[in-house]
Amino acid sequence: MRRGHAKRKISLNALSLLMLTLLGLTIIDAAQAGSLTVGAAKVDISSTGYADGKPPARNYAHEYVYIRAIVLDNGETKAVLVGADLAGVRPEDMYQEAAATVARELGMPVANIIMSPSHTHSTYPVLENSEQVLAAIVRAVRLAAADMQPASVGFGEGEVFLNANRDVIDYETGRWTQDTNLDYPSDKTLAVMAFYDKRGAPIAGYLNYAMHPVNGFLSGFISSDFAGAASRHVEQAFGDSMITIFTQGASGDQNPLHLRTGSNVMAVASGTEVTGFELTRETVEGRLRGDVERRPNDPAADEALKRWMDAQGQVVGEEAIRVMTNMGRLSDNVRIGANQMILTCPGRDLVERVDRGYPGTYVDGDDVNIRVGFLGINEIGLAWTNAENYSLIGQQAMAEIPLAKTMVVTKSNGRPNSGYVPTDDAYGRNTFQVVRSRLKPGCAHAGIVKSVTDMAYDYIN
Repeated sequence: MRRGHAKRKISLNALSLLMLTLLGLTIIDAAQAGSLTVGAAKVDISSTGYADGKPPARNYAHEYVYIRAIVLDNGETKAVLVGADLAGVRPEDMYQEAAATVARELGMPVANIIMSPSHTHSTYPVLENSEQVLAAIVRAVRLAAADMQPASVGFGEGEVFLNANRDVIDYETGRWTQDTNLDYPSDKTLAVMAFYDKRGAPIAGYLNYAMHPVNGFLSGFISSDFAGAASRHVEQAFGDSMITIFTQGASGDQNPLHLRTGSNVMAVASGTEVTGFELTRETVEGRLRGDVERRPNDPAADEALKRWMDAQGQVVGEEAIRVMTNMGRLSDNVRIGANQMILTCPGRDLVERVDRGYPGTYVDGDDVNIRVGFLGINEIGLAWTNAENYSLIGQQAMAEIPLAKTMVVTKSNGRPNSGYVPTDDAYGRNTFQVVRSRLKPGCAHAGIVKSVTDMAYDYIN
């Protein structure tokens, strides 16, 4: 089932429009709505910025690395959605320059831009050349803006059962660690926003799912992980005539349910015995992060991992296509509105961390700034932060936002100085996400929910 909602959400059917008019809440302002045009494009950066000069082999869909862009225009204002098959769109000054360039060239507010990485953990070398990444972002937007056509927009939701909460008690140590916890919150919703041309063919898709792309972490090869595979699967289903952007939902505490193949690759590289059973990811990862000399990868283990990442992407992609096929009501006369702000919370600095599951020692630190925003496209709401929120923060935001069609897009628009954003109740668990967070409890959880909710209400008023 979809996440539980604390209140009834607004859907723009005739009855709700009448009720909202009586309440004085007019969602569609005729002066700001207009005929929608959309353009989409992508730029291949698979060979960009690698220190060893070795791009991915491209035997699998996830071995392609792209910058993608969708440009929206209703005649009154524009919005831009950028997706990157990267761990992050960083450093911060690169994001700032990219956003300023796009806003200036298209004549639009910076607040109307959502620039998001898929957060794959196996394309870090790309970031060694941020100038080329910056150029690719600007080029993708320019290409999309040069190919605008009349369009309609729709929204739908499906479910994918690939993710799981990763905060759990280790049965050997009795302390919190990173592993699979099927009893803790995990949102299975795959949210899909799609744009169609006048013939009903898709121009672009915008996917949102809460699962860390960590399958290939420390694997030693380049991959856009399941997220890139999902995007390619959808694009290839339509003969590469459309663009698909994958974005991260609130997944600070969400991992893939099945990590065995990726852990096996790490195990071989660290000299850990592979038995066929699942290995504890955090333990194997810790060895590679430590002083263990890395051993050569096992080609068979690499191949098993690559096949699994492709398979995960196919599952997500097929569900996205199913949702797009049955999307129903579309709108071609739309309103676009956006806002963003900086949420400032008290900070802390980690002095010492003993081991997994133990609390850290802290001193007061500088305040932490989290960039938060909201983009409305007719009755669709995209709430975003530049941080990595826990799942329940995203679910609570979507329950409070007064629109029926919502998604929360994380790690967007620059690099935060916060680390993870745990729920307030998670601070006693002492997982690595909590211990490493620069945030003191009691501010960011409620602050993010209130900020995006307030901006959503401003949009509909």
